Amino acid sequence: MSDPVPDDLVAALVRSVERRGCFGDPLYFFTETGSTNDVAATLAEHGAPEGATVIASRQTAGRGRFGRTWFSPAGAGLYVSVVCRNPRAAPLLTLAGGVAVAEGIRAACALPVLIKWPNDIVTGEPRARRKLAGILAEASTGADGLQYVILGLGINLRPAAYPPELADRATALETELGRAVDTGLVLVETLAVFRALFDRLAAGDPEHVLARWRELAPSSRGAIVEWTTPAGERRGTSAGIDNAGALLVKVGSHLERIISGELRWI
Repeated sequence: MSDPVPDDLVAALVRSVERRGCFGDPLYFFTETGSTNDVAATLAEHGAPEGATVIASRQTAGRGRFGRTWFSPAGAGLYVSVVCRNPRAAPLLTLAGGVAVAEGIRAACALPVLIKWPNDIVTGEPRARRKLAGILAEASTGADGLQYVILGLGINLRPAAYPPELADRATALETELGRAVDTGLVLVETLAVFRALFDRLAAGDPEHVLARWRELAPSSRGAIVEWTTPAGERRGTSAGIDNAGALLVKVGSHLERIISGELRWI
């Protein structure tokens, strides 16, 4: 079913086995697939354990939030999906994934990336930030409750010919660093951080995840944001996130709680 795992990934996984725990084991690698989230979901439906991980060199049907296409050209990115089954960890997996990717990139590349709510990893000055990575969590439930969550991570590693609608908003690690990036190191550092965060969530301790997310997301406080509602356009000032991960926005004298939807950061 899986293609041979590249040697650099194998070596990195072997070196990091104690830090990663179950994440990355088993690992399925595809030179090309439609969507790693879809492959991981199929594996989960057939009993794949927590931590089972799917990686592709190229996706032909990668997606982000709201079903948008995630640009996934061959060899340019790290496209990863992980099976998660613990129900206590599930509510904050998107936040944990964001922290893991940001911390993984910082550890592997020494690039001080930040998080932009809800799931973007960005770099650059506040008014000219460019997206390096994104997170997509997709859950499956049944009669007995949560069955699994597939946590998808897409990280732009190398320069690519981005579509026009992305060209001024996207970037890649090698573009920002001006040097080559070790794909295996980015992968295992991200998985190792995610394992530590996941264990805290599974133990009923979300405070560390929330605190670190807040530290890595300065725009979640004090930024002017706009969004569209059935009643028309709204504007306010970001005021942090609550303990469920919702963005709080101060509008006049009161706070609004935004769970999902499109925001425009001014």
